[in-house]
Amino acid sequence: MGWLDDLRGQLVGLDTTPLIYFIEKYPVYVDFIRPFFNLVARGDIRIVTSTTTLLEVLVHPIRYSDVDLMQKYREILLNSEISLIDLSWEIAEEAARLRAVHGLRTPDAIQLATAIYCRAPFFLTNDKRLSAVKEIKVLVIDNLLQREKSK
Repeated sequence: MGWLDDLRGQLVGLDTTPLIYFIEKYPVYVDFIRPFFNLVARGDIRIVTSTTTLLEVLVHPIRYSDVDLMQKYREILLNSEISLIDLSWEIAEEAARLRAVHGLRTPDAIQLATAIYCRAPFFLTNDKRLSAVKEIKVLVIDNLLQREKSK
């Protein structure tokens, strides 16, 4: 897959949705996103994400008392190759700037600010609204999927 070639050897900021697609095996996306996570597991791509990701992925399993799904998310975020970054004053300040300039919601601003703070050149999401942020190259899964299908 062409889009993955650009990511080899890179640090990639990760939004919550790609992780949900992978862990919960979303039919439309899982086959497309699996090679990305395989490269992460092999060490070919490094991932950074905010603790906001943990907050967001645990809501559904907690609401429905899905202990197995909670454990899957904890395992991948706390005991894997993914770097989970706490909110610092520097990230909070960058998130505030992103909110002010781009009108982002707080969780989105924190996710992007974390990737920018960690100097990730890419941010993987499926939120097209985040493409307006030019401080980092935003990769939108639906756009990538469409591009791959058109080849």
